[in-house]
Amino acid sequence: MKPVSHHLLSSGRLAQRVARAVQTLGHCQLCPRRCRVNRLEDERGFCATGRMARVSSYGPHHGEEHPLSGSNGSGTIFFASCNLRCCFCQNYAISHYRETATEVDNADLAAIMLELQHQGCHNINVVTPSHVLPQLLEALPIALEAGLRIPLVYNCSGYESPQSLALLTGIVDIYLPDFKFWDRTRAQRFLQAPDYPEITRQAVTIMHRQVGDLVINEQGHAVRGLLVRHLLMPGGLEETDAILAFIAAEIGTATYVNIMDQYRPCGTAFNEPDLAGPLAADQYARAMATAKRVGLQRLDRRDIGTLLQHLGIISPHEGVD
Repeated sequence: MKPVSHHLLSSGRLAQRVARAVQTLGHCQLCPRRCRVNRLEDERGFCATGRMARVSSYGPHHGEEHPLSGSNGSGTIFFASCNLRCCFCQNYAISHYRETATEVDNADLAAIMLELQHQGCHNINVVTPSHVLPQLLEALPIALEAGLRIPLVYNCSGYESPQSLALLTGIVDIYLPDFKFWDRTRAQRFLQAPDYPEITRQAVTIMHRQVGDLVINEQGHAVRGLLVRHLLMPGGLEETDAILAFIAAEIGTATYVNIMDQYRPCGTAFNEPDLAGPLAADQYARAMATAKRVGLQRLDRRDIGTLLQHLGIISPHEGVD
């Protein structure tokens, strides 16, 4: 199965989409922050990124959800900087700083995609790409014409504008948003984005409308659809309940959801009393109980093993097939 973007490429519409995306850089409103700086002239807004994208690292990633990582890994490309400022980010050095990243042009980025495919990766997984969407789209036709044939995964925070998502219609195969907070006060305090909850609700709805529920082929690899991540946060159980209820009721109970219990204080989270400690011992099990209660049917399979570990049924070294 070819990426959906092949259809736009063959019809000539992909070039039109690229032109529209690049034009937005002149008065940048790619994300909900709407900085309106002229990035074509290398002006910098909140994301501190000008005309060129910067790549921090790339390579096969074996720690993503199983339908993405498979046996050969997900071909991740980590872009520097981000349109959020999560104080607890586990990639803090990448998302908050850009000095150690490498500036890439269209040909460079296309070559990275093709190299990841050559290494056997099951998909191209662009991480925090929201602020470099035009640069990504500029590189895509080059990669497609050179033989790129694996799905494109848009791995983002969920803080996306409807206008940018419209540009991605028929281009993204798999959306992989995180849904972090439901409470505006906590979103402002920890992300510097009080509108994050409503923006993400709208964004996830649009993503699902574009690609539908996650489709997994006979080999167990994701080929199209929506996969939502929710990172459990200290003191955030009520928000978890609200987020999972929203997904079940408004997106659908067949939505593939990964409830993650890997939180640990990173970045400047140690300065926040509410985030400086670990999750409550029973927080993951309670979140899974909520997921079951609201009717969610598809949870990342590794979560089952984590739940059993929390309940003491298996040891952390065992695992679940």
